[in-house]
Amino acid sequence: MVHARSSSDYLANLSNLEAISLANLPKQGQHVYALIEAGGPFAHEKDGVVFGNRERILPVHKRGFYREYTVKTAGVRHRGAKRIVCGGFKITQPEICYYTDDHYASFRIIKP
Repeated sequence: MVHARSSSDYLANLSNLEAISLANLPKQGQHVYALIEAGGPFAHEKDGVVFGNRERILPVHKRGFYREYTVKTAGVRHRGAKRIVCGGFKITQPEICYYTDDHYASFRIIKP
């Protein structure tokens, strides 16, 4: 897992992103991934909004390339820290998706 905060770390850290298989995501994450491919419906109004990639851990793309989705966290009433962030311009057919369980401090590439 890569933790990066400055843009100078960006290129060095890209090749170090770990992968997680879809089967190893939490069940809630697997459910959200299926909803992404189906085009919803999503539980949170912010699901599907543009993800700005301000942390600069993910590869840099034109604004609008990344979208974020909430992965339910048991025991919390707010959105929690778990997200799936997908990249691509076809929303239901993302080119790549990432999982974070620490609110964007680190990401793992989801391998379907």
